[in-house]
Amino acid sequence: MDCFVYKSVHKTDTYIFLREEEGFDVLPDALAEQLGELAFVISLQLSPERKLAREDVEAVMRNLREQGFHLQLPLPDESFMMGPS
Repeated sequence: MDCFVYKSVHKTDTYIFLREEEGFDVLPDALAEQLGELAFVISLQLSPERKLAREDVEAVMRNLREQGFHLQLPLPDESFMMGPS
């Protein structure tokens, strides 16, 4: 499955995976507005055997099939979640 990855210029470590290159029309308006300007990062060929650094490839593929996109948000700040030391 082809996949095209874009990063939000305004939201650090926030990425959108699209089923179609520049297929931004599948994004809900509110999400597109929050993401702001998007910059192309990479195109990938996804398969169940492929490993992704931070996402479950099966979940990404399912979201691409069902809604045309997959949103990758930044990891939670663990130091914030642990409280003061």
